[in-house]
Amino acid sequence: MELPSLRTWIIFYLISFVMLLWAAFLSAQGVMLWVSFLLVIIVVGVNFWVVYAEIKRHAARKALQQYFVSGINTEKKETIERVLK
Repeated sequence: MELPSLRTWIIFYLISFVMLLWAAFLSAQGVMLWVSFLLVIIVVGVNFWVVYAEIKRHAARKALQQYFVSGINTEKKETIERVLK
């Protein structure tokens, strides 16, 4: 992870933490349980999606670096194009 995007990650996880605290507060009070469960599902889903996208982006960047370092090969070119899509 690059240093400039670190600030974005901190803000993202702080917002996620606040949403989870709010969901815990609502469920502890016993009111609006469906809202607290919805908040938890949204936070977990968004976090999973973001981490999956980061893993995919890292793999594409690694494949692109490998492409630049190694010789041009038709099989490697097709693999990289498939990863980048």
